[in-house]
Amino acid sequence: MVASLQAPLIPVDDVLPRMRERGYAVLAPDSVARLCGIDLAALDALVPSWDDLQPDRYLKDGGNYRKRRHSCFVVEDGNVVQVPHRAHWQSLDYNALHGGMQRWFEPITAEVVQQPAWTRLLHGLAEQFSRLRPERTWYVEAHQFRIDTSDGIGRPTPEGAHRDGVDFVAVFMVGRTGIKGGETRVFEADGPNGQRFTLTEAWSLLLLDDARVIHESTPIQPLADAGHRDTLVLTYRAGGFQGDD
Repeated sequence: MVASLQAPLIPVDDVLPRMRERGYAVLAPDSVARLCGIDLAALDALVPSWDDLQPDRYLKDGGNYRKRRHSCFVVEDGNVVQVPHRAHWQSLDYNALHGGMQRWFEPITAEVVQQPAWTRLLHGLAEQFSRLRPERTWYVEAHQFRIDTSDGIGRPTPEGAHRDGVDFVAVFMVGRTGIKGGETRVFEADGPNGQRFTLTEAWSLLLLDDARVIHESTPIQPLADAGHRDTLVLTYRAGGFQGDD
């Protein structure tokens, strides 16, 4: 038996107050469905696409434990528009390990992007973030991740505790299979307080105010044979994508 710390789940009506108070919030799957107006079965229809992610060739630690896809969108006035495929870029200030270079990942497939649940998810979160910050246009980067234990250990955040250089971050747990570890840790960016817990339920969600908190996930190890941890990370930024300025 592998013990884990229970996620500090809150009711959906407390999301905005909690984000204003602490800079992060954790939601159960049913609260995510209510927040974004999505049926959980529609989200589950996206899950098989995680079996078709492509290797991340940019890992500087030489590992082979991460697969991913990446695409970018603009959300404005209820419309979600996918932009032409572009590189993912972060400054070294936010990612000392992989920042400062253009990383071209395979795009998220059309079968995923065309799902109504995908549009509702991106738009629903944009609505919440616009209530926290008066922005009408959000530049969204979407990352599908699979971290596996093919190397014996998998690192969800090889860069360590970090911020992403955006305004808000949404981290969805999509699935955990045959692993231990993968604990989520959230810390005040300018203070001593922090919290640690493990996201276990499919479509549970961690929301982050990127200016106020830093975050990381601990490495995973197999329970027996090889296992993996699947997540969807959506980052929301006002004013343009990282690298545009």
